[in-house]
Amino acid sequence: MHQSAIGGKPLAKTTPEADFFLPDLCQAQSILFLVLVSELLVFVQVLLSSNFFDFNWMQLGLTSLFVQWVVLSSAALLCNARPWLMRMTVPRATTVAFVMILVLTVLFSALAEFILPSFSGIREGGFGRILRNVLIATIMTTIAFRYFFLSHQLRVGEQAELSARIQALQSRIRPHFLFNSMNIIASLISVDPDVAEEVVEDLSVLFRASLNDSTSEPVRLSEELDLCEKYVHIEGLRLDDRLSMEWQIDVDANQVRIPLLTLQPLLENAIYHGIQPRPDGGMVTVSIKEAGGRIHVEISNPLSGEGSTHEKGNRMALDNIRNRLQALYGTESSLTTEKAAGQFFTRLTYPIDLQKVY
Repeated sequence: MHQSAIGGKPLAKTTPEADFFLPDLCQAQSILFLVLVSELLVFVQVLLSSNFFDFNWMQLGLTSLFVQWVVLSSAALLCNARPWLMRMTVPRATTVAFVMILVLTVLFSALAEFILPSFSGIREGGFGRILRNVLIATIMTTIAFRYFFLSHQLRVGEQAELSARIQALQSRIRPHFLFNSMNIIASLISVDPDVAEEVVEDLSVLFRASLNDSTSEPVRLSEELDLCEKYVHIEGLRLDDRLSMEWQIDVDANQVRIPLLTLQPLLENAIYHGIQPRPDGGMVTVSIKEAGGRIHVEISNPLSGEGSTHEKGNRMALDNIRNRLQALYGTESSLTTEKAAGQFFTRLTYPIDLQKVY
């Protein structure tokens, strides 16, 4: 599929599910964590109240059964009530969740007293046992909620730091491009004011994208390609017929997403280091396709005869983009370069992750 021009409307910022200090207890990982921690606490409690060489396995079994009833029922209740709790303030949501857990503790304690009256030798009976269970549940729930709240605060801080890091990396626009663009505008004002106005508009769009604060939200590929074409339009006025472009877009540009300002710096490298030094210019090819649940991007340009200089000049932008991809996708992304058959290839891959991208 050959595509020479691709437009795209600005993407509205997606609104993720509201953040909340209470984790999603519907997930298997959370359930497993609660079961293991509660069972470990039960084991420690029974071990402290028993002789090491005469371990009370009956007490361990009954206590584990009771505690798991309370833990799993509380997790199920909070899991279903989480959307409702998320609409409350944190103090009110905490109070309501606390009351839910304590009510379940009282109900299961009363049920245990009714079902297991013959085990009075293993456990305390009557109101004292229920009160003890409520006090233990209060202490453990307080510790758990404090842990959830601190973990939430840590995640918020890490997310803010990540956004600031990506913003700092994204906001680096090369001065030479700004100077060249201003020179083009100055030269066109008296000759072709309409084209000069177009260059000003294209330049403003590029700078607006560079200063966009929604850096953690990938954008539609069509939007990124639109920025690339505005950049190529400006450089095309400077390089004239020395610059040729070929677009090979084999994906739906309105569905696929990409971190903002990922392609444009790579395209700038290809033109600045591959086309500009050549008297006869050359062609830059941009290929984007999907394979194996991943997006594969390849940008190629002719070597300028300054191999090492080309690679050195590319290093800052490549490291910049590599760091941004690492921050967003971890080790699932890659950015590599290769020189072969008189061409310089930049290859970028990253996963299609609906949770991260949409």
